[in-house]
Amino acid sequence: MFIDEVRIYVRSGRGGAGMMHFHREKYVPRGGPDGGDGGRGGDVIFKVLPTLNTLQSFRFKRKYVAPDGDNGGSSNMTGRSAKDLVIHVPPGTIVYDDATGELLGDLVHAGDELKICKGGRGGLGNQHFATSRNQAPRTAEKGEPPEEKNIRLELKLLADIGIVGVPNAGKSSFLAAVTNANPKIADYPFTTIEPNLGVANLDEDTSIIMADIPGLIEGAHEGVGLGDGFLKHIQRTRVLIHVLNGMADDITADFTQINSELALFDPALAKKPQLVVLNKIDLPDVQEKWPALKKALTKKGYTVMSMSAVTHENLQAVLWKAYELLQSAPEVEIAEALIPLYKPEKDARDFVITREGEGFRVSGAAIERAAEMTYWEHDGSVRRFHRLMVTLGVDEALRKEGIEEGETVYIKDYELEWQD
Repeated sequence: MFIDEVRIYVRSGRGGAGMMHFHREKYVPRGGPDGGDGGRGGDVIFKVLPTLNTLQSFRFKRKYVAPDGDNGGSSNMTGRSAKDLVIHVPPGTIVYDDATGELLGDLVHAGDELKICKGGRGGLGNQHFATSRNQAPRTAEKGEPPEEKNIRLELKLLADIGIVGVPNAGKSSFLAAVTNANPKIADYPFTTIEPNLGVANLDEDTSIIMADIPGLIEGAHEGVGLGDGFLKHIQRTRVLIHVLNGMADDITADFTQINSELALFDPALAKKPQLVVLNKIDLPDVQEKWPALKKALTKKGYTVMSMSAVTHENLQAVLWKAYELLQSAPEVEIAEALIPLYKPEKDARDFVITREGEGFRVSGAAIERAAEMTYWEHDGSVRRFHRLMVTLGVDEALRKEGIEEGETVYIKDYELEWQD
């Protein structure tokens, strides 16, 4: 099954917790703090693997979680940092934030990488909090919480040449005849229900990648017959081979209809170099139509050829002509909509205070992250968190909101009692 759009959940690794520990050794009654730092959590990275051409691997697995960093140890031992989670995707994969619709990246070339979630840093051990006034700090940090996202992956096939036409025109037969692709072929419309890729070798040094999409019908640009889902796969091709069904009742009408659908879906498709090929030329009825059709389309400025996908007549000539057009065709420009829009990030120190029941809820990236990294069971860590609230301005803001003794302050999943 060809899969070209999936939704997955990804989460980076949590940083390892820093340790609160004091050196213990015979004849050393007051060993200093020697709690080690936690290790870094693993990142989540998308990487292009050129041997892939579908998102099939995401069909059965939709959740990807990077490993957490190890906790720090005694004797100032730092925890092991986790390995990054590398998720392989095919060339042409576009990455969106599913919650906001924001474009995060467009992975086109082999080896391209996109870090989608950064692993949490390891928490600091109590060795870092020793001062001349506090030589035995009972303070340490838990690891930084992970980042998580719901991601939408969309695949647009990367091919040199796209093959278009009405249903049953012989597109798949042509692809199978000139490549090693094995698309389903039968004598009825809509035999092909998913795009196919194939590599055609013209000689020892020359090859082209071709994409065959299912037949298009009227209204395809609006999604009729799933046409919009198929048309996106030829947006990145540089040349189109338009295959005409020689046995159709009105070949010219079919030709005009397909070109209209291409232009309505994406005006850039209508501007691509197009090689028009009449299929089934081995049949006498088609041979009779050929001279008049060739004259009419040539007059309109199109390059027109004939072939037979069944008898292989003229196939090599068609490929070489397509290759010739490819040499002069312009490179595909990335549409403006596919260029990530980089905006200045919000200040992590910003926060919002809202009334909630008998207390107040404080929301903000920095204060919430600090709450998750605090050892609430250690008095030193609690005092450090309070100093951070003062530094960020949360303490003053709560007083302005009219907080009173004994009221509850909610930060993430934590409930704190206010005391003056």
